[in-house]
Amino acid sequence: MNSLSNSNLKRLVGSFLWGLIFMVGCSKNSAPLGSADNPVKFFFVPSIDAQRLADKGHLVEKYLNANTPYVYKIGVPSSYIAVVESFGTKRADIATLNPFTYILANEKYGAHAVITPIRAGSETYSGQIVVRADSGIKTIKDLQGKKFAFVDPVSTSGFLLPGKLIKDANVTLGETVFAQRHDNVISMVYQKQVDAGATFYSPPEDGKIQDARRLVVTQYPDIEKKVVVLTLTDSIPNDPIVVRKDLPVEIRDTTVKALLAYMQTEEGKAVFYDLYGMTGMVASSDARYDAIRNVLTAMGKSAAELVK
Repeated sequence: MNSLSNSNLKRLVGSFLWGLIFMVGCSKNSAPLGSADNPVKFFFVPSIDAQRLADKGHLVEKYLNANTPYVYKIGVPSSYIAVVESFGTKRADIATLNPFTYILANEKYGAHAVITPIRAGSETYSGQIVVRADSGIKTIKDLQGKKFAFVDPVSTSGFLLPGKLIKDANVTLGETVFAQRHDNVISMVYQKQVDAGATFYSPPEDGKIQDARRLVVTQYPDIEKKVVVLTLTDSIPNDPIVVRKDLPVEIRDTTVKALLAYMQTEEGKAVFYDLYGMTGMVASSDARYDAIRNVLTAMGKSAAELVK
């Protein structure tokens, strides 16, 4: 009975511990979706300051946890594409996306839109090209050879549609940069780091700007005078809230109902306005985003091909 060596004893204990860890891991992985061990994962695209996303996202998480039978966990991946790929690996159950990355997620992984936000009373918005008021740039043709800031290669308003406008005008830009966020583009134009840039546009409401310039008005109170809109793109359906294709129907419907209800509260209105400029929400469907598919068809590209 005492013939068991220390080394053998250590191996047995080690095997037991690894087996225990494995069983615990399997138990967590098999826990029901929406439980504490397997929360519903809700990702926000990193289109604005990460700290603001985290702070406001925590309030969304808190509301959903308190007002549904499920447990939620808010996450902020590093990029738009990271959010899309999270649907492929099931690391995301729900996410905010822009229209282009929604089409990409739908093409690749069957994700589908369930909510369309309302901004300034509209379910659509546009892209805009902005310049400094003192730049001397008056038309798209004047952008020839100019230094230009886009948001991200997968941004609908910050790249896809403004880029199409520039291409259709037979304009060749000079140096181009991707600033990653809409507020960064506005700041770069204001500070004369670039000659022009592309961001989202929503019309003014109650006399206040609602386009990307509003994101930096605290830093630059004169932003509306110093940075002006050169031109707008065609209309774009607002950025959807999206679910993965095999998310259980009960979780999907409960989440949509809770988010619509949260948007009716004073806290919810403030949170989603600070996050994405939302002033309302409506239930949505995939067909609402066919306008973006039509743009891609006109360009002869699928979303996946354009990303490449």
